[in-house]
Amino acid sequence: MLKTFIERPVLSTVISILFVVLGIIGIVTLPIEQYPNIAPPTVRVSTNYSGASADAVLKSVIVPLEEQINGVEGMTYMTSTASNGGSASINVYFKQGMNPDMAAVNVQNRVAQANALLPSEVTRNGVTVQKQQSSNVLMIMIKSTNPDYDAKFIQNYANINILPQIKRVMGVGDAMVYGAKDYSMRVWLKPDLMKSYNITPTEVIAALQDQNIEAAPGELGANSNQSFQYALKYTGRLKNSEEFSNIVIRSKNAQTLRLRDVATVELGAQSYSVFTKNDNSDAVVMAISQTVGSNAQDIISEVKSVMERESKKFPTGMVYEYQTDASEFLNASIKKVLHTLVEAFILVFIVVFLFLQNFRATLIPAIAVPVAIIGTFFFLMLFGFSINLLTLFALVLAIGIVVDDAIVVVEAVHAKMDSGVTNAKEASISAMTEIAPAIISITLVMAAVFVPVSFIGGTSGVFYKQFGLTLSVAILISAVNALTLSPALCAIFLKSEHNPDLHDKNLLRRFYYYFNLAFAALTAKYKKTLEFLGKKKHRWITAAIILVFSAILGLTMKMIPSGFVPNEDSGNVMGMITLAPGASLERTAEIVKQATEITESIPHVRSTTSLTGINFLSGSGSSYGSLIIKMDPWDERDITSSEVVAMLKQRTDSIRDAKFMFFGTPTLQGFGMSSGVDLKMQDKTGGDINKFYGITTTFLDELRKRPEVMMVMSNFDPRFPQKQIEANIPKIKDAGLTLSEVMTTLQAYIGSMYVSNFNSYGKQYRVVVQAAPEYRSKLENLNGLTIKASNGVMTPITEFVTIRDVTGPQALTRFNLFTSMDVTVIPNFMKGYTTSDVLTALKEIELPDGYAYDFGGMTREEANSSNQTILIFLLCIIFVYLLLAALYESYILPLAVILSLPIGLAGVFMFIFVGMMNGSGIINNIYVQISLIMLIGLLAKNAILIVEYALQRRQQGMSIVKAAVEGATARLRPILMTSFAFIFGLLPLALATGAGAVGNKSIGISAIGGMLVGTVLGVLVIPSLFIIFQNLHERFSKTKIVTIDEHQTK
Repeated sequence: MLKTFIERPVLSTVISILFVVLGIIGIVTLPIEQYPNIAPPTVRVSTNYSGASADAVLKSVIVPLEEQINGVEGMTYMTSTASNGGSASINVYFKQGMNPDMAAVNVQNRVAQANALLPSEVTRNGVTVQKQQSSNVLMIMIKSTNPDYDAKFIQNYANINILPQIKRVMGVGDAMVYGAKDYSMRVWLKPDLMKSYNITPTEVIAALQDQNIEAAPGELGANSNQSFQYALKYTGRLKNSEEFSNIVIRSKNAQTLRLRDVATVELGAQSYSVFTKNDNSDAVVMAISQTVGSNAQDIISEVKSVMERESKKFPTGMVYEYQTDASEFLNASIKKVLHTLVEAFILVFIVVFLFLQNFRATLIPAIAVPVAIIGTFFFLMLFGFSINLLTLFALVLAIGIVVDDAIVVVEAVHAKMDSGVTNAKEASISAMTEIAPAIISITLVMAAVFVPVSFIGGTSGVFYKQFGLTLSVAILISAVNALTLSPALCAIFLKSEHNPDLHDKNLLRRFYYYFNLAFAALTAKYKKTLEFLGKKKHRWITAAIILVFSAILGLTMKMIPSGFVPNEDSGNVMGMITLAPGASLERTAEIVKQATEITESIPHVRSTTSLTGINFLSGSGSSYGSLIIKMDPWDERDITSSEVVAMLKQRTDSIRDAKFMFFGTPTLQGFGMSSGVDLKMQDKTGGDINKFYGITTTFLDELRKRPEVMMVMSNFDPRFPQKQIEANIPKIKDAGLTLSEVMTTLQAYIGSMYVSNFNSYGKQYRVVVQAAPEYRSKLENLNGLTIKASNGVMTPITEFVTIRDVTGPQALTRFNLFTSMDVTVIPNFMKGYTTSDVLTALKEIELPDGYAYDFGGMTREEANSSNQTILIFLLCIIFVYLLLAALYESYILPLAVILSLPIGLAGVFMFIFVGMMNGSGIINNIYVQISLIMLIGLLAKNAILIVEYALQRRQQGMSIVKAAVEGATARLRPILMTSFAFIFGLLPLALATGAGAVGNKSIGISAIGGMLVGTVLGVLVIPSLFIIFQNLHERFSKTKIVTIDEHQTK
């Protein structure tokens, strides 16, 4: 069979060309993204109950909705928030792999069941259910340096002219503007004038609803013998503030009272609770997210071309800038990885050239590697993967692995020709019969390592699967190459040459002569060492080496903290600002301005956009602010985003009245903003919120004392100053009123009421009624608000209610139906602690009965994935063991391979430990775990080569010791060659800087460490292990092997 491929080189090359052509199809069609879709599907339910307090929203909106949604198919947990001002939102999280569209439909059906239980104001506003998009790919800031255009104008300009086009871009999941300055017809009531005209808000609302309607009067002349038919048209909804001002509230004896007599009407904004600034100019921020499985690169370039086109029509003074842009990190990382691919390629060939000393022989691996790498892309397309950092990392590693097969073949043919076979074709056929079983077993073992990995569920499963399957495919293609293309090329390319000697004129050949001398000396020493270790009385040394390294492995694994995905420098920093409860928007704006000035004084900060009135972690409120800080590109700066965070923390400490929190944007999108431990404190007793706050505060104080913790942040604060209204029901009844009339009047004057709609600029906007700001700025103003009693007298509302001071939270949150408090814990990264250390520390702090905590977001994944890793390792090792047992027809012999593994694995942790001591910031993260799994396969491969050759020699009748020594010396050259090719191929990763450096280094350093230690010591330990276990095997085996050279002892 294999002979056919050597004799028919065209057939062999056609197979490879097919792989390349299919691979190119894959490259062209595959989507490009930073990471595969890792975040679990999330559905967000949101609505608004204008004017209601957090408590009212919780009881009347959140509870009925949660009761219905709870238990929807595939859900893992849900969180909800109710805030003062009336906003309500519920996030439902689903299992990884659940179809997000189905999840949204299921939640929508549950919400429909709860609609009848919600207040009418809420159903009018509508309850929106939408799947959360995995991540923001772009944030665009539009600002105006022209004072004629304020934030309201910019936002609506964006809403009307830009957003609709962006939403039409293929793959855009959602595009929204932060700021809620949408146009709205504001009817500013004047309570003093209304009192003098004896009018209540209810009458104004009734007039608005009555006179702002669309009607369908029908057609004149239909179904009759007329020559013409006329459509009757009513003037329809009112269009501008002028028409609204002319609404008739009352008309009697030709005397008309119009809306403009008791109110000011203007085209205003729907909400005035958020200001956005950039360089002291009014601005708005647009956020664009992608749908699942779309190509981030394409979306971003498409959106940029829309912005490019539209910006030409901008009014003078309006400019835009990209605040965050996922493609910057993506391009920089992918460029990095592609550079590494090329560098790895070159380094690998230098190593091969050095060992083979023949340009023609070096060409064969040079042809085989691109075929396997390019061919892999086709299979990525079949699996539904994308081109992302994980699949690209896998390909960089694949270069080092794939080149192995080709090297093994070339080296074997080379060895045959050196031993006297002059015809290349004969040498190829002879070498292939010897080496084919080893290639097949190596391939099976390498693929077997990654098979169990692809069955893992959850987020870490996505990582392992994309990584493992990409590598397996590259390895399988390379095995096909090694059995078809490589031997065919050997038969064509290789010639027997004279060996280089001292008298060669050529400098390079003289260098080869010395290199070969040195290598021969090394081989002789190696042979002696093996004979020494193989003696019966010296075999304990091998056992001791294995025990020592197993102990090192166990110790370093315990000492090195573990984590999930390393935090990369994404080029953006977020700042969250919280003032004392109840601080006004203006006071917050002042502090935000100070913080912005500090930020802009830091080197390499490109621009800062500030949002006052909103906090990305806690929601909206007058005492909150946020900063979006964009830094210079990686190659233009020498400081990382974490250094900027440390500088900002230090410099903002001097600002007294506010709490600041800064963090780099997280590497993985879709798991929330900050990158610490996402802790959810729960009160399962349903008790008083203040008691719960007290218990939580005590718990967090304990946590702050721990060395593992740098910062504990909770945005929950029940001390916001509030006013409690208590109604005097007997008085209300006495005046012939109802409680709901009194409350509606209060809501219309103070809270605001959405009463109708109007159309303008081709869109529909709201009509909102509220008292003008000067009539509701202080408590005394309530005396001026009146309501009409049944006897027609206008009575101050304060007659029917009493008001007292209380404190309460700005927002209430729940986690899985229990009241909760969100806490973010930032581990003490500076001292080498990570999130997993914080999780351990949490277990040591007690909570009273009825109180508990849970995790959300990334932390939940991490807490669940740690126990999986050990299981995966065991599975991988069992798979390798069983495969080898099948190959060698022995349950004992594979132990020679398995027991050599701890040495290399200990090497991984030794290198990481040394790196960590020198501040590399690398811990036992998912990348390290992936390279560990890969090393199980790679180190087993070295062992297989030695054991395979030793077995062949044993079966030819050599004694066990001699077979082991001869087999190992014969394979020393290819083993060192493949291992050093792999190590040099990874050097560019280990020395990476800039975008994605932590991930690159994690893989590079751990794989180099494992390979180096595993190879250098493995070549000594494996032959001794073979001697021990082959002896055992033969003792128990029924078939005996006759030793021909009897003078050698067993």
